[in-house]
Amino acid sequence: MFETLLAWLRLSRRPTLKLYRGFGRPGRVVVQGHALRQSPLPRTRYRPSLWANAWGVLRLFAVQPWADAPVRVRVGGQVAHARTRTDGFFRLEIELPAPLPAGWHPAEAALLDDATGAVLAWAAAEVLVPYETPYAFISDIDDTFLVSHSAGRWRRLWVLLSRNARSRAAFADVAAHYQWLARAGAPAPGPANAFFYVSSSEWNLYDFVLEFAGRNGLPKGVYQLSPLKRLRQLGRTDPRRHAPKFDRIVRVLAACPGQQFGLLGDDAQQDPAIYAAVVRGFPGRIRVVYLRQVSARGRPAAEAALATIAAAGVATCYFAHSREALRHAQGADW
Repeated sequence: MFETLLAWLRLSRRPTLKLYRGFGRPGRVVVQGHALRQSPLPRTRYRPSLWANAWGVLRLFAVQPWADAPVRVRVGGQVAHARTRTDGFFRLEIELPAPLPAGWHPAEAALLDDATGAVLAWAAAEVLVPYETPYAFISDIDDTFLVSHSAGRWRRLWVLLSRNARSRAAFADVAAHYQWLARAGAPAPGPANAFFYVSSSEWNLYDFVLEFAGRNGLPKGVYQLSPLKRLRQLGRTDPRRHAPKFDRIVRVLAACPGQQFGLLGDDAQQDPAIYAAVVRGFPGRIRVVYLRQVSARGRPAAEAALATIAAAGVATCYFAHSREALRHAQGADW
């Protein structure tokens, strides 16, 4: 009976392993994932139903992490082992026996039985070694390319629960802007500039965002999100939840030491202050900062941060519509 109920709710009690897109240098890569005792089944139907969409999002948080579980990861001919943290998360920095060429490379991971070593679950993903293009880009997600209304708690909740990954809206012309940046300064034909999506959204939403980004024509990239949440934690807001975003950006910068970066965000939350701190902490590494105007309340702080950024010699664009940002990019001296 219980298993039937779980199946109706589109939940599974089978051991599950999540492996996310990784990144790194030719000789060292970072791989991350989660081990779960309970997890949502993949969504296969997308309907204009409030109930289906609301539960489709809520069940992403109906997870039970698997703490202290053994995980085996294989990438670039190297095998590494880890044990999951209390929230089921694992992160491995793997030294490779031979350097990987630039591009996307397969990675796989296995969740192991602690007693027998048998494989309980398996997952695959890709690892990016960025090409040596002149630039790379780091973008926020909510209210940067995905319309989220983050400045208004209840409106944000309504949009989150009443829509799905195929019915949520992207900002007009945002894909054109991002695709133009992916080619900025890069030889044609040739590899595109790398994109990293660094957000305070939780890992629970990884598949949701991946589906949305793919359907809306955003550049393929690596995602760095925030710790997993469970259903009982959904009503809690940690005032420090944006602080680790700076550290994630630093790790991306370290993986691409020969490139300058563009930063893309919005004024609804902490992007202006975080990006100003990045510019201050890494002189010469940031080429341009794009901030979307979505919050009248956040505008004074955003303008002050952008003034500091511009004083450091970094180009800025504070825009209301993506076509303005696209024109700025097209007119820049890349």
